[in-house]
Amino acid sequence: MQNTSDQPWWQRGTVYQVYPRSFQDSDGDGIGDLAGIERRLDHIASLGVDAIWLSPIFPSPMADFGYDVSDYCDVAPIFGDLPAFDRLLTAIHARGLKLLLDFVPNHSSDQHPWFIDSRSSRDSAKRDWYIWRDAAPDGGPPNNWISDFGGSAWEWDPATEQYYLHAFLKQQPDLNWRHPDLRRAMFDAMRFWLDRGVDGFRIDVLWHIIKAEGFPDNPANPYWRPGITERDRLIQRHSTDQPEAHAIAADMRALTDSYTAPGHERVLIGEIFLPNDRHARWYGTPERPQVHLPFNFQLIENRWDATTLRAMIANYEASLPAHGWPNWVIGSHDAPRIAARLGEPQARVAAMLLLTLRGTPTLYQGDEIGIGEVAIPGDRIRDPQDLRQPGIGIGRDRSRTPMPWDDSAFAGFSTVEPWLPLNPDWPTRNVAAQQADPRSMLALYRRLLSLRRALPALSVGDFRLLDAADGVLAYERRHGGTALRVALNLTDEAKPLPFEGDILLSPLDDAPHDTLRANEGIILR
Repeated sequence: MQNTSDQPWWQRGTVYQVYPRSFQDSDGDGIGDLAGIERRLDHIASLGVDAIWLSPIFPSPMADFGYDVSDYCDVAPIFGDLPAFDRLLTAIHARGLKLLLDFVPNHSSDQHPWFIDSRSSRDSAKRDWYIWRDAAPDGGPPNNWISDFGGSAWEWDPATEQYYLHAFLKQQPDLNWRHPDLRRAMFDAMRFWLDRGVDGFRIDVLWHIIKAEGFPDNPANPYWRPGITERDRLIQRHSTDQPEAHAIAADMRALTDSYTAPGHERVLIGEIFLPNDRHARWYGTPERPQVHLPFNFQLIENRWDATTLRAMIANYEASLPAHGWPNWVIGSHDAPRIAARLGEPQARVAAMLLLTLRGTPTLYQGDEIGIGEVAIPGDRIRDPQDLRQPGIGIGRDRSRTPMPWDDSAFAGFSTVEPWLPLNPDWPTRNVAAQQADPRSMLALYRRLLSLRRALPALSVGDFRLLDAADGVLAYERRHGGTALRVALNLTDEAKPLPFEGDILLSPLDDAPHDTLRANEGIILR
C-alpha cells in the first residue's frame, strides 16, 4: 500500500477558488481586496481545503475584470500592493495552505507598456510581441476568426495600418508566443511570483496560446443556431490547440518543477476545454510533462443524470495517461452556480460527487453555502460578454456576486453597496447563519472535506463504477484495507440502496436505512 504522504499535496488535496473582487472588502469601496481575503482566511482553513486559487490580482484597466493585464509583476491598487500580497501569502502559509495565482499568458491589456510600444510603429522592437497582419485584399480582417466575446477577432489600427489579433476583447491583444523575447519575458513574470513564494499557477485559456501559421480561416460549425454564442459559429480548429503549444506548456512545467523541493511541490493547472483525447495530451509525457492538472469541466458541461454522468466518468478515466491524475470542477467564476442549475437538494448531491470522485476537486467560493440564482438588473450588468451578446444566457456576473458573511448591512462584505448585487436570500443564506446549523450546506462541505482528509480511500484510492438502479450513480473507492461505497440519487424519487454497509455520511441524516431517499447521497463503509 502506498503511503499517502508520498503523494504530492495537489493529488491529495482540494483547491478553493477565490474571486478577489467578491470575497471581502476591507476599505469600503464595494470591491473585495487582499486584506479582505486575509481577514477571512480562517473560514477557508476551517473548510478543510488545501490550496487557494486567486483569480487575477495584477494591475489592469478591468475591461475584463483582471484578465486584461497591464503589468504581470505587481498588484492592482484596488486589491492592495505587493506588501499586502506578501502579508497574505505569509498568512496563507501559516495556516498550512498553498496559494496559486491566475496567470494570463494568451493576451495582455492594450494598456500594457509592451502593447503601447508595439502599436507605436511597425519598426518597434516589440512589434512582433503581438500578432499583427495586413488587411485582406478587400481591406477587411485577415481571416474569419471570431472573438470569444463576439465580433471579429481582429482590430484595425489606423496609425500603423495593420490589424492585431484579440481572441477576446479588443482591449486584450493576443501575445505572440512564437517570439523568443516575449517568451522569456513571460517566463520571467512566472519567476517573479515563484521567487516570492507562490505554490503554482492556474493558467488561463492555455489551449489558445499558439495559433496556426498562415492564419487559415476556421471552418463553419454546422450545428450553430441563433441563441448560441457567436464564438460558436466557427470551429476553432486553427486558432486554438495547436501542436506547438505543448512545448510551451512543457517549458512552463520545467520552470515550475525547478522550484519544487521535498515537501514543497509546485503545481500548474491549465484551463483547457477540449475532447478527452486532445485534453489528455496536455499532461505531456513522463519524460516531458506539461501541466499537472488540465482542468476537467465535464461535470459543468454534461446533463445531470446518472446515465450521462456514469458514461462521462468512465470515458474520462479511460482517456487519462498512466501518469495523469484526474480532477473535477462543479463551479467557477465563468459557470452558472451549481445550486442555480440543479437546485439546492441536488447541489448537495453534487458536493458529494465532487468530493468523492478520484482526483483533485476545485471548489468555488459561495458554493459551500449553496448560493443559487442571482438575477442581475440590466443597469447592474458588468460582464462585457453579457453586454456584447445580451439575452442568450451567457452572463457571468451571476456567479461573481459578493460573498455573504452575515446578516448585517451589505452581508458583512462591505460597508457600502457592493459592485454587484448580493444573492437575494443573503439575510438567511450567509456564512454565519450556516455555521450555526448542523444540517446546512456549509456543514455538509466541512463533513465531506473532513472525511476526505481522514480516509485516503476518498482522496487517492482506486475507483470502480458499480451497478445501481436507474437514476442512481454508484461507485467504490478503495485504499489498502478500506473499501468505501458511494451511492448518489440524482432523482426526486426514492430508490433501492444498491449495497449494505455502515453509513458514514448522508446529507439528510446518518441513521441506518435501506432506501436511498430522493436527492440523497450516501457514503458507506
